[in-house]
Amino acid sequence: MTQGILYGLGVGPGDPELLTLKAARVLSRVSVVLAAASPKNDASRALEIAAPHLPAGAEILRLDFPMTRDKAVLAAAWQENARKTLAVLDTGRDAAFITLGDPMTYSTFGYLLQTLGELGPLPRVEIVPGITSYQAAAARVGRPLVEAEESLLVIPGVCSAEKLEKLLACADNAVILKAYRNLPEIRAALDRLDLTRSSVFVSRLGLSGEIVCENLADAPESPHYFSLILVRKEKA
Repeated sequence: MTQGILYGLGVGPGDPELLTLKAARVLSRVSVVLAAASPKNDASRALEIAAPHLPAGAEILRLDFPMTRDKAVLAAAWQENARKTLAVLDTGRDAAFITLGDPMTYSTFGYLLQTLGELGPLPRVEIVPGITSYQAAAARVGRPLVEAEESLLVIPGVCSAEKLEKLLACADNAVILKAYRNLPEIRAALDRLDLTRSSVFVSRLGLSGEIVCENLADAPESPHYFSLILVRKEKA
């Protein structure tokens, strides 16, 4: 039996209308949808976004990925989910692993792909890029991410304050993703670099409870997981 195709499919930042035409087409015909979720949460945001594009009767296979830094626990979860994925593909059915934003940008799909390679020959894989949260945020506030010879640096907000400040100091413009955990430290770093006035905080973009703060002081102290900051250095 011919093994099925695994699609790594980005569903975008939250608005179901921001799926690409290709992503919608793939979703309309795959037999199985693989949805990543936390064991502590029954819901899958990616699945909620993709739902309007799924055919009736589509099989949904939930893959639990624990939110932990324990490497042994994470490795065991990746192995289990990779085997579940292979079990589906070995039946000859195509499957789409859906992920928020883009599958190659801070996505669980990258880890799944790596683990599949560790288990043996990779199945046939096709990756469908998705619109990222920071692209959507830039469109929401009407702010170009880069112009002319400018550079754009994408930074995880969970890195140390020292590393964050060093990275921001050398970038023309930046996006700080996952700005939910260390927001006080992020704001302090931006203040020290005189970047506060040119930064915008965006949370839950396109979802209920959306927040856009042109003044970082107005951002909530404990923001939602779906939070980011756009940083643009003011030019002379």
